Amino acid sequence: MKTCIYGAGAIGGWIGLRLAKAGCDVSVVARGATLAAIRQDGLSLTQAAGGKTDHAQVRASSSPAELGVQDLVVVAVKAPAMTDVARAIGPLIGPHTIVLTAMNGVPWWFLEGFGGRYAGTRLKSVDADGSIAGHIPAKHIVGCVVHASCSLDGPGQVRQHFGNKLIIGEPYGEKTGRVRELAALLERSGFECVIAEQIQKDAWFKLWGNMTMNPISAMTGATTDLVLDDELVRAFIGKVMLEAKEIGARIGIPIDQDPEDRHAVTRKLGAFKTSMLQDVEARKPVELDALVTVVKELGELTGVATPCTDALLGLSRLHARVHGLY
Repeated sequence: MKTCIYGAGAIGGWIGLRLAKAGCDVSVVARGATLAAIRQDGLSLTQAAGGKTDHAQVRASSSPAELGVQDLVVVAVKAPAMTDVARAIGPLIGPHTIVLTAMNGVPWWFLEGFGGRYAGTRLKSVDADGSIAGHIPAKHIVGCVVHASCSLDGPGQVRQHFGNKLIIGEPYGEKTGRVRELAALLERSGFECVIAEQIQKDAWFKLWGNMTMNPISAMTGATTDLVLDDELVRAFIGKVMLEAKEIGARIGIPIDQDPEDRHAVTRKLGAFKTSMLQDVEARKPVELDALVTVVKELGELTGVATPCTDALLGLSRLHARVHGLY
């Protein structure tokens, strides 16, 4: 399978190396130091447990046109970069190309074929002018929710800390032949892969935990254990989560947990830095819109008051702006 990774950061590099080791013809769209490093040394993946390192040589270019039409394009960029990616991705997409979106938060296609009375609504917080949807036709999209923690030791050098699960699914919910074939490929590549009954539900449930932990850790510099150890912060997080829970119920995603149930799951992962905290430390733009702004927008759409979400968004947005990251 001819496969291109668009966004060779920690998650993109992890997926790309695994697919290359499984025999896919893998290429990468990258730029700057990442492009130079991958051209010279390929991709590497080190397991935190045991320290085993794998290597794979892949083709790398800054130009999608140079790489040409692909069977599979894995989009693994942070949400702030998505508008530019959408403008450039066209040469990679042919009539039967799958575009697998391995991204955090609520994607631009979230209400594509889903959401009851809200189905088909464009979410302006993640696709302000509709240009992303315009450049990537919905028929190509397969959603992906990543349950893994990876970081970069250097350009093209991925370290996997924990988790190995990819949940994939068509936005419309069908278990199509192409999704079954893709799941089989991902399994052969060493991932635990699950085909979702409805991928939006899995995306929302992941968001339910990280829409609070990410921005709070980014503002404070605290690891997740310290965030949850503060009873006042934990209580505030719970209020934000209850607002999101009500929004989810109104778009067809009921959550049968309380915030404390989710906190217990997070605690089992130990002390770790969220992806947004890693971005702040690396002076990279933060993806607030796909994690928090979009929840505020969905609250307005569904008639759910979100005072605590609004406070979280205002504070984290101000913090990011002051540091030039939003």
